[in-house]
Amino acid sequence: MEAWLIILASLSACFFIKLLFSLLFSSKTTKDGELPPGPPPLPFIGHLHILPKSTLHLRTLVSNFSKKYGPIMTLRVASKPLIFISSYPIAHHALVKNSAVFADRPPIVPVSYVLSNKRKDIGGSRYGNTWRLLRRNLMSEALHSTGVKSYAFARKRTLEAMISGFKQCSKDDTVRLFEHLHQAVFSLFIRMTYGDIGDEAIKEVEHIQYKFLTSYSEFSVFATWPTLGKLIYRQKWERYTDFLRRQYDILMPHIRARQNLKQKKGTKEVELVTYTDTLLDLEITEGAGNQGKLEDADVMSLSSEFINAGADTTNTVFHWTMAHLVKDPRVQAKLFAAISQVVEQGAEEVKEEDLHKIPYLKAVILECLRMHPPNTSLVPHTNTEDMELSGYNIPKHTTVLIGTSIIGRDPTVWENPDEFRPERMFSVSDNGEEEVGDVSSFKMLPFGAGRRMCPGYKYGTLILEYFIANLIWHFEWKKVDDVDLTEKEAFLVVMKNPVRAQVIPRVK
Repeated sequence: MEAWLIILASLSACFFIKLLFSLLFSSKTTKDGELPPGPPPLPFIGHLHILPKSTLHLRTLVSNFSKKYGPIMTLRVASKPLIFISSYPIAHHALVKNSAVFADRPPIVPVSYVLSNKRKDIGGSRYGNTWRLLRRNLMSEALHSTGVKSYAFARKRTLEAMISGFKQCSKDDTVRLFEHLHQAVFSLFIRMTYGDIGDEAIKEVEHIQYKFLTSYSEFSVFATWPTLGKLIYRQKWERYTDFLRRQYDILMPHIRARQNLKQKKGTKEVELVTYTDTLLDLEITEGAGNQGKLEDADVMSLSSEFINAGADTTNTVFHWTMAHLVKDPRVQAKLFAAISQVVEQGAEEVKEEDLHKIPYLKAVILECLRMHPPNTSLVPHTNTEDMELSGYNIPKHTTVLIGTSIIGRDPTVWENPDEFRPERMFSVSDNGEEEVGDVSSFKMLPFGAGRRMCPGYKYGTLILEYFIANLIWHFEWKKVDDVDLTEKEAFLVVMKNPVRAQVIPRVK
């Protein structure tokens, strides 16, 4: 955000007349009503002077303002309104009841613009035929039950490697969980994307992908001011293009290898279909008579998005959940007892088919998602027509931000929202039994909702349940010092001080 102010100052003379006319002749009212309320904006710059550079600080700002202006409010960037929603009923009304209207994205989504280098992706694509085709391919191939089942061996292999790594730690060793969890989750998604490319190649892909993610904030200025950013931040632009070159040099050989394998064996003869394979087969139609295969740069962008979106979010929730289990021995003991009721004593594995029999496991993960959604807000939405929300008018093509982290800790919905209490996720069914519903059953939106809901949330949940159940089954986790749940922004919202623990084997 501070970059905006520097650039805005340099451009003020050029845009003075345009902004003046925009402010003088645009009204806050339309025939349908008024925009949601908000603090008074300054002339020309709107609320740029108060918008922080960190999403964590933005969350605090919006949370504080919502106490005064309500759960739907307006802030302005120059003359353009941004609508912030911090209430589940209003968010549900927009994303579910009016799903088609709010399924679009703004013309530029900075995350997609930077990380995908303006190539095709799913998360930031405008709502339309190309987005539908890309999402359908992901859901019907890589994330279809058949595809998910075909990679069960990879999940088991990854789990075994992780458990082996923890077993090598002596009782007196202090284990930093993040490194183990990060390597496991990223290696799994990389294998799903490019196949079994070998441990060294996996580490190379993992390094460039994660480094690019954590460097995103440095390069976001090129999405906000693409042309001027290159002129003003020359060294930063050079670092960005260097990242792109290195990413291309690392990822593209694996895509070429899948192309060669398919040409050699044929599509039906490839033993294990990767996500890249499905992209190489995909036919894109973007207009009448314009049909063909995806370009190589688009395949790389989409495969990179699959790794980043799947691995980084899953790993982040994985780390937060383990941190709470280490911090709270009561919850950890209760989860182990719940697993013990399903798994025979001495069993070497909690199998995937047994996970649905452990509702407390699902409750633990849901409670973590409530308190620690991977992002403070969803990827921005925009509406394709004028809409009324909570009695206010949302003009066509307005950027709408849903504050998931505020919604998850809303004290009017959740009792003692800062307390980690998985039991709150249980409800009584019609036959009088306690049960835990799906994430969509609760008044929170960690994966979004409606047509743009995260397509991989069920698969991510499967990985979390499988890995966490087995780590608790195999080991007792004891904290070595106070577990610090302070947050920091590293693309997603992560732990500022990664959890450390002692690992005590349970299964001989």
